[in-house]
Amino acid sequence: MKGTGLRSPLSSRAPSPTRAGNGFWTSQRDGEVQLRLEKDSFADEAPLTVHDMVLATTTKFAHCIALGSKQENGWHMLTYIEYYEECRRAAKAFLKLGLERFHGVGIMGSNSEEWVIASLGAILAGGLSVGILSTNSPKVCQVIAESSEIDVFVVDSDRQLQKIIQIQGSLKHLKGIIQYKEEIRMKEPNLYSWEAFLDLAKDVSDEKLDQVIDSQKPNQCCTLVYSLSGAGPPKAVMLSHDNITWTTAATVQSLSYSCPPEKQEVLLSYLPLSSIGVQLFDMWTAICVAGALYFAPPDALRGSLLDTLREVQPTSFHGVPWVWDHMRDCVKTAQLAATPFRRRVHQWAMRMGLRTNRKRMLGQLAVPLCFGLARWLTFNPARTLLGLNRCLQFFNTGQGLPRDTLEYFLGLDVPIFELYGLTECTGVHTFSGHQNFRLLSCGKELPGTYTKVQQEDAAGVGAIHIWGRHIFMGYLNDKERTREMISQYSWLHTGDLGLLDANNFLYIMGSVKDIITLKSGEKINPTPIEERVKRHVPLARYVTLVGQDAPYLCALLTLKCQVHPETGEPRNALTSEAVTLCRQLKSQSTRLTDIIGDKDPLVAEFIRQGIKAANAEVFSDCAKIVKWTVLETDFSVAGGELGATTKVKRAVVAKMYQAEIGRFYEDREDY
Repeated sequence: MKGTGLRSPLSSRAPSPTRAGNGFWTSQRDGEVQLRLEKDSFADEAPLTVHDMVLATTTKFAHCIALGSKQENGWHMLTYIEYYEECRRAAKAFLKLGLERFHGVGIMGSNSEEWVIASLGAILAGGLSVGILSTNSPKVCQVIAESSEIDVFVVDSDRQLQKIIQIQGSLKHLKGIIQYKEEIRMKEPNLYSWEAFLDLAKDVSDEKLDQVIDSQKPNQCCTLVYSLSGAGPPKAVMLSHDNITWTTAATVQSLSYSCPPEKQEVLLSYLPLSSIGVQLFDMWTAICVAGALYFAPPDALRGSLLDTLREVQPTSFHGVPWVWDHMRDCVKTAQLAATPFRRRVHQWAMRMGLRTNRKRMLGQLAVPLCFGLARWLTFNPARTLLGLNRCLQFFNTGQGLPRDTLEYFLGLDVPIFELYGLTECTGVHTFSGHQNFRLLSCGKELPGTYTKVQQEDAAGVGAIHIWGRHIFMGYLNDKERTREMISQYSWLHTGDLGLLDANNFLYIMGSVKDIITLKSGEKINPTPIEERVKRHVPLARYVTLVGQDAPYLCALLTLKCQVHPETGEPRNALTSEAVTLCRQLKSQSTRLTDIIGDKDPLVAEFIRQGIKAANAEVFSDCAKIVKWTVLETDFSVAGGELGATTKVKRAVVAKMYQAEIGRFYEDREDY
């Protein structure tokens, strides 16, 4: 295609497994790894670079909508040919700024077309795309910038810019800063607006960029993803071109995605793109299937998400647990506002929906004659309320959802598919789908990958090890940690506990590092106990067991509270679901402060009975919860108790609530 910069993929760049000098892993930014190719399976697909994948889609679907961004006067759209050309412009501009091979481009800001264009542009220019959480402190940004040798920072606002200004004196590689939203308020010699940055591209020829693209290999690093932990510096996970392109293709191969011209997928990006799992299902999957990726406004997680969903109407949707909780609360609130007759209709429809979908899980596809009536009266209105009326696939990322939430949505004919994956396996290893669905299971592995459970206990629970082309290259500049994660036979030690049933469905049962060792030496996996308590105490949002080196287990409970639409912080007001449950207990509580400190004896007794019921299901007295307390606030990302995917940070919680934990064991006889 003359004049567009489109070029044919170079299959000769595919690496030979026998020539990869560093085996299956490396800790060097410019290292090459042996790909886990396997004949007669999907793992034998020809290796591609990121550019190969983008170019293939652009060539075939040049004029399909690629990106949509909300602006004051409507949506700004880019077609795939425009998207590709903007990525090439960004790549040239990075080269003009002096981006060196395998050096980083740090991207920190809200999801937008500039975010993904900067990421792809960095990769095409031979650099490393480095997504950075917007909530990171200047100190964390400095650690990341130094370890990934960031040459250029791309930020969205003055708030993020000030973090870089604060540390730029110590960043020896920094050559430029780009701000892509808000008007720049200060003058710096190396500071550019997005338009001024792209204008730099005119000084770099297509031939120079093409030489850089031609030099790239599928088994080389193109992306760094930082994993933040409660202790120690952040780990830089190195992902290759092949990690991204093959994992994306394997995911698309296994799920029900459409492709033009028959039908185009519509996706909404609102979760932080600094997570590789979010990138995989937003950026990379959209490119692979030529889908239209729309960007929600920055305040999506602070209250505007449902409005945007109703406007965009995605065909696939990914939510984290608190988003699903919020949606559940919205539907329940709408149903409670209906007439008594209509509420009975909803109850009838949801009982039928749950019963029918349970049978579907077991392969019984017959649908009751009145299922269509239930869909018309209850299911469709609920989906329309949530903006999911065109959605065909629903996913949960992050921490697994409790059974009652899964069953509630299943009753609305909304099967939520669980995923399992680590940053170290490019964000996904197993997932549920329409053909592979079981409650509480995260489904089956990607084609061409393998799972084994080692050191199983009597219940079949053991350490999860995985293998496949989605396994990361290694930790940047950290041989020891890489050796700990990857065995000599190239299996990844996930650090998670799980079991495989007879049909190869994987169930996650906790984490090795979360195991609590009591003073007696008894080892307790807290996750099943916590889930059991949440089942018996549906008022509880989070249950966190404590008891390391203590004589017995105790629990910190948070109750389901509304989220402030502006700050994302939990409010004092209980959710409508929690209020409804209180009414069933004959309690008049509507706020958290009505309950904490045992102010509401009815709720306190309900929690006591729930924990008693949970304790009755354990096989050992050591696994019983002896004491508990309801905390004065729910956990949140903003509060620091939760990670970006809403997984509880146990070490942070233990530190934040030292006083409460100390009171559990303040009696001398306990020691």
